Amino acid sequence: MNSIVDQLTSAKSDEKNRPVITKWTQGQHRQDKIMRWIFVGSAALVSAIIFSIIVFVGMQGIKTFQGVSPIEFFFSTDWTPGQNKFGAFPFLYSTLLMTLVAVVISVPLALSGALFMAKIAPKWMREIMRPATDLFVGIPSVVYGLIGMTVIVPALGKITGGVGYGILPAAIILAIMILPTILSISEDAIRSLPGRLEEASLALGATRWQTMWRVLLPAARPGILTAIILGMGRAIGETMAVFMVIGNSPQMPKSLLDSTTVLTTAIVKDMGNTNYGSTWNNALYLMALLLLVISLSLILIIRIVAKRSELK
Repeated sequence: MNSIVDQLTSAKSDEKNRPVITKWTQGQHRQDKIMRWIFVGSAALVSAIIFSIIVFVGMQGIKTFQGVSPIEFFFSTDWTPGQNKFGAFPFLYSTLLMTLVAVVISVPLALSGALFMAKIAPKWMREIMRPATDLFVGIPSVVYGLIGMTVIVPALGKITGGVGYGILPAAIILAIMILPTILSISEDAIRSLPGRLEEASLALGATRWQTMWRVLLPAARPGILTAIILGMGRAIGETMAVFMVIGNSPQMPKSLLDSTTVLTTAIVKDMGNTNYGSTWNNALYLMALLLLVISLSLILIIRIVAKRSELK
């Protein structure tokens, strides 16, 4: 009898608690729907803003071809807006060359630092070096430009006997600026590798350096390539630091120490001197469109690299 009474009592208590549980679950489902719509709306808003920027810049940039032929704009080296000559090839060439030199300087240093922090440095040293490396990202670009003007440019001028401005000092500054990005992502890629790779290599008789060079680095190649591409995107879009050390002469550079102009600095230097809707102004918008296209291309390359790494 007592067991039957206990079962009836528990059944009644379950019936009393069941509506409470139902109301709680309904409230949770309602909150989940609200948060889902908030996230969807935020994503749609960001996508609409990005799409609007691309459309606006693209529409203004394409108007350049009403007064300038595409061949002249992309392949001519004569940039003289006062004479209605808008050859932007030197800017595009200098942008790509400066980015390439910056990557060549920074990648060996970044990979060496990533290997050291991931596989060689003790834990206490890594805990100090990682935040110190990340601090470089927070330094304003104008500070890098000021250091370049007061230290790097005069030093290059003394070494070469010239002025010191040009692609090389800008590339050195950019190499320092993109170094933390490449180093941090490369270190994470190396540390995320399974330990059995290193153990198998050492068990087969390889030295520690051979293991890092011939096993770990090739295995972490997708993450390292992603880091390099992100660094290139940062270098291509940098403006203020480059503006302060490159010289800003609209000419085709013959060496790394010739004063020249890149896409970002040309936009900053000339935008305040143009009238909205003029051919000169539209040409600057077309340069901005080129920067957007380059950035989007780099993002697509990152997606392709990540997808191939997942398939492997």
